[in-house]
Amino acid sequence: MKTFTLGQNREQALAMIPDKSIKAVQLGKTQVCVSRVAENFFAFESNCPHKKAALKQGWVTGYAEVVCPLHEYRFDMKSGEVRAGSCGELKTYKAELTEEGLKIFI
Repeated sequence: MKTFTLGQNREQALAMIPDKSIKAVQLGKTQVCVSRVAENFFAFESNCPHKKAALKQGWVTGYAEVVCPLHEYRFDMKSGEVRAGSCGELKTYKAELTEEGLKIFI
C-alpha cells in the first residue's frame, strides 16, 4: 500500500477540495476522485463501475454519496455500497485529514 499526501497542511487540504465538490487526481499510476462533506474526506475510483462514466462530472449529496452523471446511480463514498441503481460497488480508498495534509492510501 502506498500513501499519498495532498497539500502541506490541514488548511491547504481543505482549500484544495471545496465542500461537496469532486476533484480527479493522479496518485502514482491510479487516478481517483476526491471529495469531502464538511471535514470528512473520501477517495474513490474515478469511473462508475456500471458504464464507466466520469464521476468527477457527478455530484455529492448531503448523505456522503456520489451520484453518477449518466444514470444517477448513487454510491456511499466511504464504503462504495450502491445506494440506488444496479451495478457493482464503487472501489474506495482510505482518506485521512491530518495536520500534514490529506493522506490517501492506495
